This record gives sequence, C-alpha cells and structure tokens, in this order.
Amino acid sequence: MNIPDNLKYTKEHEWLKIEGTEGIIGITEFAQKELGDIVFIEVETVGETLSREDPFGTIEAVKTVSDMFMPLSGEVLEFNEALESNPEIVNKDPYGEGWIIKIKISDPGELNDLLDADGYKELIEA
Repeated sequence: MNIPDNLKYTKEHEWLKIEGTEGIIGITEFAQKELGDIVFIEVETVGETLSREDPFGTIEAVKTVSDMFMPLSGEVLEFNEALESNPEIVNKDPYGEGWIIKIKISDPGELNDLLDADGYKELIEA
C-alpha cells in the first residue's frame, strides 16, 4: 500500500499536501480501493470557508456514496475539474493527478491533529 511520507492524513482517509499557505486534498489509496470504481465526484463548496471535519463534497463509487471531509479549516479555492469527466483518475493516481480540491489554510495549528504516514499506516492496519 502506497502511503507517501510527505503527506498528512485523516482518520477518514483524506490526505493533505502542504504548499505554503495552501493545501491540496485527496483521498488515500486505501480509501479508493475500499470504495472500488469511482464514477462521480461532486464538490459544490468552491469559494466557501469550511471548518476542519466539515464535508466538502461527495465521492460516488459503483457500490456507495461517501462524504469527503476537510482535514483543516480553510477556504476551498479550486476543484480538480479533470475529475468531472474522468473521476476514475482517483483510482489510477490518488496522490497525483487524482487530487480533489485546493484550499487556503486558515489555521496551520490544526496540522498537529493530523496523522503522519506511520500513524496512518497503524490506523489502516489495526
């Protein structure tokens, strides 16, 4: 299972990559495997400021629909529009081209509450 060391993780299986005052968010390889073939991703929160753990969108697979949650508080700046026509990119490249949203981080102190790669590995192996 691929769990990159340079990312932070949530217990709900989102990942976060920090780039200055912004963050890129997606779902983990573990999550996309659990969901199965992803058929639709909906994010209607662009331009909104959300709190940590607020839902920012939904991800639909053949067998289920799941909410996706903010790992940190911040403003949703952008949705990866490539996912509108090709949501399966998340299955193929969850940590790269399959990113879902970009945010402007409003409380960097919340980073301390996220899991590192080792902590996430322990979570999914428990």
